[in-house]
Amino acid sequence: MKSKTEFKHEALLDPADIQDLLKSISKGLGKGRLEFSDDKGTLSLDPQGLLYLKVTASEEDDRQQFDIKVRWEKKPKALSKKPPKIES
Repeated sequence: MKSKTEFKHEALLDPADIQDLLKSISKGLGKGRLEFSDDKGTLSLDPQGLLYLKVTASEEDDRQQFDIKVRWEKKPKALSKKPPKIES
């Protein structure tokens, strides 16, 4: 059975506070451990190996935004290290 644990937090912050949060995320990635917490709970993540990164930015009318998405597999799939044989 698959399980899903989620941490979600929304707030209005100034750019300096967001910069501090991004620095904390960067530091956690370097250590291989991220811990997200607030008064509703805690979620610990262990990023390791190659990570998938997606960065998007957009502008519409008076709204601008950017999103950063990082994901990884807890148990990466074993892939062959040999190239396939292709005949022509």
